[in-house]
Amino acid sequence: MRRAAVFALAPLLGAITAAQCPDAPPLEEILARLAANQERAVEARRTVVYQQETRVRFLRANGKVAREERRVYLVAPTPSGTEKKLERFEGRYEHKGRLLAYDKPGFTYKDLDLDGELIEDLTADLVNDRSARDGIAADLFPLTRREQRGYRFTLVGCRVLAGRPALLLRFEPRRESEGETKPWAGEVYVDPDEFQPRLVSTRLAWKVPAAVRILLGVSIRQLGFHVTFAKAGEGLWFPATYGTEFGLRVLFGYRRNITMNVVNSAFRRTCVESSIAFPGEPAGP
Repeated sequence: MRRAAVFALAPLLGAITAAQCPDAPPLEEILARLAANQERAVEARRTVVYQQETRVRFLRANGKVAREERRVYLVAPTPSGTEKKLERFEGRYEHKGRLLAYDKPGFTYKDLDLDGELIEDLTADLVNDRSARDGIAADLFPLTRREQRGYRFTLVGCRVLAGRPALLLRFEPRRESEGETKPWAGEVYVDPDEFQPRLVSTRLAWKVPAAVRILLGVSIRQLGFHVTFAKAGEGLWFPATYGTEFGLRVLFGYRRNITMNVVNSAFRRTCVESSIAFPGEPAGP
């Protein structure tokens, strides 16, 4: 009886979904408006201060924690990018079956501490791009005009995401003969009213070359990124969550499953005023 009710409701649910989804404009228009809005959003972020929390975990092959770190930053805009102030830090590493705490970034407990060195480099590379307004490197997600040129996009249609309609686009790298080869493939959900991204998921479109695996003994498995955007104010969309999970294996037996999660919150706009006082004149307020 319950299954029959579900089948009876299916056409109605489909009609509701269709009613929520507006007619999509041509793909070229979607991409152009998406790129233009990305540029405006980046400009709007010049006045935003926010809190960023990062969590990074290195897991052994058996699933046990080898090292983990939690950082809380206060992020403020600068003329060319962002400046981050570390407000809280918590770290733990495994040693002889015990998890031991440490309280400073860059900590290593032995001469060759790969976990300590890699976790610091990974955090710096993936969320501390000081030239970006949100700390995330622009080439990770093909949203700007410059990055779009390296990808081929397909309009899949309209989908309901978190109870609201969204335009679903899929992308993949263009071939080498068509221009610069990009590394990512994936999906982007676009708000049909404001043409801002709401969700972007990527995966590595090519495998680590056999020559690299043989000569360097490095293997990366299931590398990809996932970012959600939230509207933080009028004309201001901001990456709200950002994460990745992948496996890393090196020839001499080093093997880790690595997860990183970032949450941006507490957005607020700054207000900067300045005045110039000439000799003999009172200074302005």
